[in-house]
Amino acid sequence: MLRPRKKYTVYDLQQLKGKRCLTHIHVKSPEEAAAAEEAGVDLMSCSFDSPEAQARLPALVAAAPNSFLSGATPHGLATPAEAIRVGFRALELGASSVYCSASSRIIEAMANEGIPVVGHLGLVPRHVTWTGYRAIGKTAREARELFAQMKALENAGAYAAELEVVPHALASYLSSQTSMLLMSLGSGSGCDTQFLFSDDILGDYDERLPRHAKAYRNFFEEHRRLQRERVSAFQEYIADVQEGRFPDRSHLIEMDPNVLAAVKEDLKES
Repeated sequence: MLRPRKKYTVYDLQQLKGKRCLTHIHVKSPEEAAAAEEAGVDLMSCSFDSPEAQARLPALVAAAPNSFLSGATPHGLATPAEAIRVGFRALELGASSVYCSASSRIIEAMANEGIPVVGHLGLVPRHVTWTGYRAIGKTAREARELFAQMKALENAGAYAAELEVVPHALASYLSSQTSMLLMSLGSGSGCDTQFLFSDDILGDYDERLPRHAKAYRNFFEEHRRLQRERVSAFQEYIADVQEGRFPDRSHLIEMDPNVLAAVKEDLKES
């Protein structure tokens, strides 16, 4: 019988830096978390940025009890105190660490309290008003800024950072220059983890697939097919009822005719 795999700790992950690239998926449901663990995915992350997502976290942890799962904190944490409170809440609910795209000041406050924190470098979707949706770090100035930002996160105490849509050669270089784990989302194969969202892997939306992603299934079309099947099944049910085909004899509960006759006779006399 196979033994359950050992659940990683931050210490374990740090020892793996530079030894192999870990697989990393953002999951959104217990079913996806269970499938990722069964498939052998190394790391998972999930949202922790709304009341619904926070309520769902324990179910994700229960579905993948032997997996390292990071909770992504809300954007716009206003104070270090708020960040600390949210971080500890995620850990209390079963997260192994927390992801936070806030400044190094916020991340340092969390790290100082012993909260394992993942920062963010490169393209930050919530900050695209400053950059637009594009690769970050293709110019010398941006590359130097990325290096400085990376060192600021490292000095703040982050154990890892998501590196989003950065040129792969620069990403590989940055990974070699930090003690943090760098998690590549669209930044090539030279980092410490290869990160994709389950929606991309499963093809679970009706939009153009991002350049950095790869779809291995077409769940969106499967959902549409299932919806058509639902409609057809309901229509067939309606027709069966209206035309007397349902229920048929196989769906009925029989009663001894003599017992029924006796009951009717008794009721007449009462």
